[in-house]
Amino acid sequence: MEPTWFKLYPLLLEGTKITAQVAGLSAVLTLIISAAAGLCRVSGFAPVRAAAKVYVDFFRSSSLLVLLFWIYFALPFAGIELPKLAAAVLAISLNCGAYGAEIVRSSILAVPKGQYEAAVALNLNPTQTMWRVIFPQAFLRMLPPLGNLLIELLKSTSLIYFITMSDLTYEAMILRNNYYSWTPQIFLLLLVIYFILAAIVTTIVRLLERRFAAWR
Repeated sequence: MEPTWFKLYPLLLEGTKITAQVAGLSAVLTLIISAAAGLCRVSGFAPVRAAAKVYVDFFRSSSLLVLLFWIYFALPFAGIELPKLAAAVLAISLNCGAYGAEIVRSSILAVPKGQYEAAVALNLNPTQTMWRVIFPQAFLRMLPPLGNLLIELLKSTSLIYFITMSDLTYEAMILRNNYYSWTPQIFLLLLVIYFILAAIVTTIVRLLERRFAAWR
């Protein structure tokens, strides 16, 4: 039986909700990890810098799909069994957080040295210098690359299909199996929905850029 466009929407809508949930939770955790690891990368303590570098190098070099499989399928052998949602969010956040840490680090290092000297002249301690002078300026520099990272994060959520989470890709594959002759239409809808989600992320980041640029 040939489907209609309206028969495709309910399943795709359910999949979109799961994709948005995973992307939203992963984005929050990724930003936290990025900020923490990025600040550790510019720490004055060598062991902290070294630990952050090991994290960044390891997870940037690791395959996200393999990491996802390891967290979901291998950790239970060590007695740690995570729900699918937690496993997906953790894998994506650890991977994307490593890239985000480098964005934070490079943005902080890009702040002109004169700003540090001005903070010293004002008798600010290192913590006050970072949070009151350096980080606010670096934050504006971080926004465009972090926006790109969040779009990559959104697209990477399609990998959770492989641990049978009923995300957008998973629902699209079910529809394809049921209505094989509609394969082009189903995947076209998939592309359009991912484009719309990415456009929402881009719009939010641009609004933040305008807001903080106006503040400066």
